[in-house]
Amino acid sequence: MKKIGIIILSILGIFLIIFLINKDDNKINIKGVIKENQNNLLVIQQDNKTYNIINSDEDYEIGSEIELVCYNKEKIDFNECEVINYLPINDEEPEVIENKEIFADYYEQAKALMNSMSIEEKISQMLIVRRPQSNDVTMQQTNQFGGIIFFASDFKAKTKDEVIKMISDLQNVSKLPILTAIDEEGGTVSRISSNKNLVNSPFKSSQELYAEGGFPLISEDVKNKSMILQELGLNLNLAPVVDVSTNTSDYMYKRSLGLDTDATSIYAKTVIEASKGLGVSYTLKHFPGYGNNLDTHVGSSVDSRSYEDIWQYDLPPFQEGIKAGAEAVMVSHNIVKAIEDIPASLSLNIHNLLKEDLEFSGVIITDDVSMGALKNLEDVYIKAIKAGNDLIITSDYKEAIANIQKGLSEQAISIEDIDTHVLKILAWKYYKKLL
Repeated sequence: MKKIGIIILSILGIFLIIFLINKDDNKINIKGVIKENQNNLLVIQQDNKTYNIINSDEDYEIGSEIELVCYNKEKIDFNECEVINYLPINDEEPEVIENKEIFADYYEQAKALMNSMSIEEKISQMLIVRRPQSNDVTMQQTNQFGGIIFFASDFKAKTKDEVIKMISDLQNVSKLPILTAIDEEGGTVSRISSNKNLVNSPFKSSQELYAEGGFPLISEDVKNKSMILQELGLNLNLAPVVDVSTNTSDYMYKRSLGLDTDATSIYAKTVIEASKGLGVSYTLKHFPGYGNNLDTHVGSSVDSRSYEDIWQYDLPPFQEGIKAGAEAVMVSHNIVKAIEDIPASLSLNIHNLLKEDLEFSGVIITDDVSMGALKNLEDVYIKAIKAGNDLIITSDYKEAIANIQKGLSEQAISIEDIDTHVLKILAWKYYKKLL
């Protein structure tokens, strides 16, 4: 009996093998696009071949991709097929994914640190103040400002070691690392490179660099400049100027690229991309575009252009720089009448344009509020905070502190307003690996 059972199993095994071989020989793989699906007929186009599959009552969508294996080449019956993959057409609106804020990964750490700070420390954290010619270390030790800005006079005749010590002395007395800022645009605005002890020859303007080697040379210049600044202890460059100016009589012409909107947009992108990973942050300026306006260092300047012109000609360089990862944008003091009839640095509408329409989530910095354009205005520091600036540059820190404290006591601004900006500043410092 045992032998008979073994023989029967062997015969069944042979028949099974023959069946599987024959079945495999008759197998067909179909992968294509559904052309028709009605009356139990599924029509699939695979390259130049068309397959008609009967007895299909499945609700597959025309135009979708499908892959299946069938076991009868002669007469393809859906009941003898196995669906391997099906990719339906997605007629729904694509999911909108909100842009992630550039410093979002550091907000939790920043909030914990901010909650340990006094209101006085928070106010000081919002200020980038001009370095005084004497008692600078005492000033910083007493006030704990978020940043210090340096000018050419701070570097005049100093050696490299003396500059490094000057900046490190300020960092050493700071409870939190400070932003060490400079306007090193090149050309007419060169702070450190006017001193041959620090740089062999002054940094060239963007126009000079472009004329000599185009955007590749501009990129190389950014990297070289960043290494020199970083070595000296400077971590924030208030450049590049991405204002569009093609008229040689414009106040901003020599400091700009001097080319049209498209070229200036590429310039903004080039500078921001080249600056990444070198320890120095760069700042797009002067939002929303300087145009042909007057010098705001000495007085008020009114931009009378249309909103459409500003959108078309001035904003694209900022947009490209922001897309490239710009961490900071500086707002000008120009009165842009088409947007709001007050200086841009104090305008909520201007800041909303930057944050909402251009989707900028980085740090917004004012031009120096001690400049002539804001000279006759009251409560400029309160107005600057209410408008949406995170950092305020000032040459008069005593007035700044007094005005902000006044705003808090009179409830013109709130501690929550201050916290919003301090949170972003601290998150930026974590992002920059200063903290």
